[in-house]
Amino acid sequence: MKALAARRHHPMALLVILLLALVATGGLYAAFQPRVAQAESYSQEDIAAGEALFLANCATCHGRNAEGQTDPDGQTVGPSLIGVGAAAVDFQVGTGRMPMQRSGAQAARKPPQMNEEQTRQLAAYVASLAPGPSVPAEEYLSGGDPVNGGEIFRINCAMCHNAAGAGGALTRGKYAPPVLGLEPKHVYEAMETGPQNMPVFNDASLTAEDKRDVIAYLDQLEDVGSPGGISLGSLGPVTEGLYAWTIILTLLTGCAVWLGAKAK
Repeated sequence: MKALAARRHHPMALLVILLLALVATGGLYAAFQPRVAQAESYSQEDIAAGEALFLANCATCHGRNAEGQTDPDGQTVGPSLIGVGAAAVDFQVGTGRMPMQRSGAQAARKPPQMNEEQTRQLAAYVASLAPGPSVPAEEYLSGGDPVNGGEIFRINCAMCHNAAGAGGALTRGKYAPPVLGLEPKHVYEAMETGPQNMPVFNDASLTAEDKRDVIAYLDQLEDVGSPGGISLGSLGPVTEGLYAWTIILTLLTGCAVWLGAKAK
């Protein structure tokens, strides 16, 4: 103990304590951080093929180095793709949103222009530019809890996509698209990357298990379908009220005309 006490005042003591604190902090962070749902790594051949695809199909808007481009008025033509990760590319290209057919308020879903291998190679190239969200592993795309997923969806997603997942209108020509009938990995990637106007739900806000539960809820919602009656687009009480009042007012007007005609 005396030898230890004597070394407390050694010039290197403070440095040793600082290093131990950093090691302990790093260990705790590694132990408690959310698990990353990474699917795979990419080879240099994938990256090279992806770069060729990028230069031929994407560089016109996003720049030759994926740094993004603006027009002479300062409006963004194509955002920077540095740091968006493979997940963003797999979602945008896999759902046909990119490459865009024409500029507009929002990229619409359409049949993809690239096959799965080309999409994978393009994702590999963008992922090589800087760290970013990766394509999720298969284990995070099935087997979730739909009850917990439904609660998460209603709290975080229903205000735009509505509780039935039918989508809805936003401002300035933008919209929240329907979320039924999608591939599970695209649902996961949308939550992870926040495309268009959607907020980003990374692992700090929704864990990989939470995202898996949301996917399970949407799968169940698609299987169960409408509980009965006319869905009216599943847009909620506004359309339902308008529909009901239209029928009621039509009936009342018809009754008034009929009664007036009988009185004459």
